[in-house]
Amino acid sequence: MRVEEVRKSERKKGRFLVKLEDGDILRVTEEELLRFGLRAGMLLGEDEAEALRASAKASAAKAEAANIIGSRALSKQELTRRLVKKGSGEADAQAAADWLEDIGAIDDAGYAAALARHYGGKGYGPARVREEFRRRGVNRELWDAALEEMPEPEAVLDRLIQKKCRDGLLDPKDKRRISGMLLRRGFSWDDVSAAMSRYAEMAEDEY
Repeated sequence: MRVEEVRKSERKKGRFLVKLEDGDILRVTEEELLRFGLRAGMLLGEDEAEALRASAKASAAKAEAANIIGSRALSKQELTRRLVKKGSGEADAQAAADWLEDIGAIDDAGYAAALARHYGGKGYGPARVREEFRRRGVNRELWDAALEEMPEPEAVLDRLIQKKCRDGLLDPKDKRRISGMLLRRGFSWDDVSAAMSRYAEMAEDEY
């Protein structure tokens, strides 16, 4: 396989475009350029050409991964899925995610803790946060430690109930409505029931 052209990419710093005689254009790093000794007119054996293509794909996955993670935090699994969706092979996507994890650009434990603080601060309970962990591909082994970052449910529930119940005592219909809302937010029935009882006692004391 003949290398028809080698030139610097005008769009990506440190990247080079290698045009092969079959029309393929590979985007390679300077390291790959030197490792394969790439230059216009050289001939690549079949195995060497395949190795170059594989290396270029792996490098492209790493570059895409770094670009994605630079825009927003993601779990390792989320990043891997996005890379595959954008065209990377499963192995290349996983290797790119492993590489970012190794250099500290991906930290699933820190990401899970940040999610717990975010949703806890917005008034959501542990069950809702667990659902977010599941949806975002956070390893289950990290869940318990991350959930410790959430505020105590008692304080959050008391605040939410008082916000919804400014008129004092509730009738049964209102109690069911508010209890249902709190359950959907991810709080346990025991916590919701206890919080509703606390509110009822406080409201009675005010009358």
